[in-house]
Amino acid sequence: MVSKKVKVINPSGLHLRPAGVLCNAAVKFEGCAITFRFGNVSGNAKSVLSVLGACVSCGDELEFTCKGKNEEQALETIVSLIESGLGEEI
Repeated sequence: MVSKKVKVINPSGLHLRPAGVLCNAAVKFEGCAITFRFGNVSGNAKSVLSVLGACVSCGDELEFTCKGKNEEQALETIVSLIESGLGEEI
């Protein structure tokens, strides 16, 4: 099991488009559970509804935990995507 904290840099936070990019990347890691924690909220990073339900804004810090097959690669991919703005212009 590996985990890391990362700050969201998207000006609008994790609204539908960036949440979809995050979840699409996460679901590619079959056999690996990818979860996130934000304050008192925790959820499945493979679920758009879980990500949207957390109401993450710009500057918020999330902790991602990956457990299972290719966990280190999964964590590196997720963190890299968030640090790059999830496909949005920063």
